[in-house]
Amino acid sequence: MSMSVIARNLIVSGIVAAAFCAAQSAGAAENCVALFDGKTLDGWATTGNPEGWAIEDGAIACQIKGGGYLYTKEQYENFVLSLDFKVSPPTKKLNAKSKKEELHKCNSGVFIRWSDLKNPVHTGIEVQVYDSVGVATPGKHDCGALYDMVAPCKNMEKPVGEWNHMVITCKGPIISVEMNGEKICEMNEDQFDKPGQNPDGTKNKYKNAWKDMPRKGNIGFQDHGGRVWFKDVKIKVLSGN
Repeated sequence: MSMSVIARNLIVSGIVAAAFCAAQSAGAAENCVALFDGKTLDGWATTGNPEGWAIEDGAIACQIKGGGYLYTKEQYENFVLSLDFKVSPPTKKLNAKSKKEELHKCNSGVFIRWSDLKNPVHTGIEVQVYDSVGVATPGKHDCGALYDMVAPCKNMEKPVGEWNHMVITCKGPIISVEMNGEKICEMNEDQFDKPGQNPDGTKNKYKNAWKDMPRKGNIGFQDHGGRVWFKDVKIKVLSGN
């Protein structure tokens, strides 16, 4: 990829888009770092059973064996995170109370600025990874949502089993999500100034106001009982607040 092509992919204000990180293999993406080497989980740790996460065909695979959260040992503040993910097909599980089989869709998440490893849900912002294929109007729990806070403006998820490309940008209070080439949601943490409440007055599950939370933390993937894969995980660290 030529430098002229890379230059056309720069975002306003100098934030680097996904194509910039994708050029890393050609040596053209300055300061864009691979968080996953495609072979090992060096640089990562788990909150649960280490055997719950493995490498399959050059991708990080959730084995649904009580792996908990897989997280980077390093913490990050302002950055562009790019990755590919795919979800598995729905599975049938027996409901212990009703004794009936229920269809369960694949569920996971990408956690950012996760500041307390003992409390990922309330100290890390989750970008939802979910089987929302076919959902006409995605909500705050659908794929690509800033979970329980901001719904995607459109459903950009590809069919189950296909790879999706996601870019998450954190710059000061602004967090945005792109999926498969289109920006689908954004939040300003400064506007989330009340625990348990979104700026529009709707409720969320969080015990803290995101305005007051640390803006530096670990990056993590969630084991939520579904087989999911991540690959080409790269980060561009940004300067400034």
